Amino acid sequence: MSATILSATTLGVEGCAVSVEADSQFGLPKFLVVGLPDTAVQESRERVRSAIRAAGFSFPRGHVTVNLAPADLKKAGPGFDLPIALALLVQTHQLPAEPCAGLTFIGELGLDGSLRPVRGALPMARAAVEQPSRTAIVPAANGPEAALVEGLTVFAPQTLQQLVQHLTATHALEAVTAAQPAIAQQDDSDFALVRGQQQAKRAMEIAAAGGHNVLLVGPPGSGKTLLARSMPSILPPLSYAEALEVTAIHSVGGTLHSETPLQLRRPFRTPHHTTSTAALVGGGSIPKPGEVSLAHYGVLYLDELPEFPRQALEALRQPLEDGMVTVARAAQSLRFPAQCMLVASQNPCPCGYRNDPKRACACSPAQLLRYQRRVSGPLLDRIDLHIQVPRQDFATLRLDGKLAENSASIRDRVVQARATQEQRFAQHHNRTNAHMSQALLTKYCQVDAASQALLRQAVDQLHLSARGYVRVLKVSRTIADLAGSEGILLAHVAEALQYRSQG
Repeated sequence: MSATILSATTLGVEGCAVSVEADSQFGLPKFLVVGLPDTAVQESRERVRSAIRAAGFSFPRGHVTVNLAPADLKKAGPGFDLPIALALLVQTHQLPAEPCAGLTFIGELGLDGSLRPVRGALPMARAAVEQPSRTAIVPAANGPEAALVEGLTVFAPQTLQQLVQHLTATHALEAVTAAQPAIAQQDDSDFALVRGQQQAKRAMEIAAAGGHNVLLVGPPGSGKTLLARSMPSILPPLSYAEALEVTAIHSVGGTLHSETPLQLRRPFRTPHHTTSTAALVGGGSIPKPGEVSLAHYGVLYLDELPEFPRQALEALRQPLEDGMVTVARAAQSLRFPAQCMLVASQNPCPCGYRNDPKRACACSPAQLLRYQRRVSGPLLDRIDLHIQVPRQDFATLRLDGKLAENSASIRDRVVQARATQEQRFAQHHNRTNAHMSQALLTKYCQVDAASQALLRQAVDQLHLSARGYVRVLKVSRTIADLAGSEGILLAHVAEALQYRSQG
């Protein structure tokens, strides 16, 4: 008679329940795993065999079959080692079935019977809380992460033998308690350390307040990278719900630190310009979140934007527009959240000194044209603020002990503007001005006659597209929120337009 043990896997960033069925019969020795397993699951046969013996039990002789149901769902990763081992122990009557009933088991087994952590423990724990027992067994390293799920009882043994002793009431384990959220550490970068660049700082404040995308253009050494790295320091702290969502994505992506089971700081991702399309937006044979999803609710910083592969940059269009990445495969279609701020930087030309008052540009017109064509117009159109970051003179750069306005002061204004937006969009599935739908734009971005005239002139002279026009209105709404203005005034529209010119 077969035995069934409950487990779970991940579909995108969501958990999905899986039943592990085991059966053994007389016949030639063979261990077969069915149910669309990948290579890591197939290799569990050798790990399970060694782990069972190392724990002091007998591996069943004859023909052993393990089925992972539902059979039409692709199974990936080593997290099925533990439930397969327990199913075999129950099927061979070495372990009673009653203590295992209704519990969800997740974990990779070492050859010595130790339990090793797996990716996606938080989403799988969310699937476990839907089971009648609302109890999950995970490796010790995944215990604090799984315990974040409200209403779930979590036990975290270190070895298979320790787990069996718990199930047989020989030596009971203590349930893992969820750690209290700590205060997120402050970022090292601070706007007080940025010399000069007042216009750029103002634009970064607007971007942070409304969740807008930013492009920094300037010569080498003008402070573009420091401005970008200082952006997280002026963003509001993550709410607990947002932190859980970010943690789930990083858990699936394998970037979650064991010391900090809850991701409290807003992500700041800086992929290298040689990053592939799949690594940037997600995908692969078994789809996983890319950098744009790992930056969810945070910042995705692309330094030297034109150096990125053209195909990878074009793949960013849909995530920047929808805040979501859709990865379609023949068997299934997965969605990864990607509501991040894009902060990109580039030089004005290949040599970096176009329009520089101190150094002459050495680029030919043909070189300049090729450089500008590396980033397409449709992608630039999705960037709300285009900021010039000029070279600073010695009087600005000298270290005289005086610091500019610090990030804490700027963050206070950003938090107030975000609070205004949260109140405004309380009845809508929207968080910031940057993600307003057309209906919300019509409702909240009405402008007076003078502003309409200025916008009409800008559309004619700056050749704004329909998307560009909409984004100017969204930035104007954010500037009005920072000013505490209920309506959008002419000065707000004028400031938004000066950030739209690409120069």
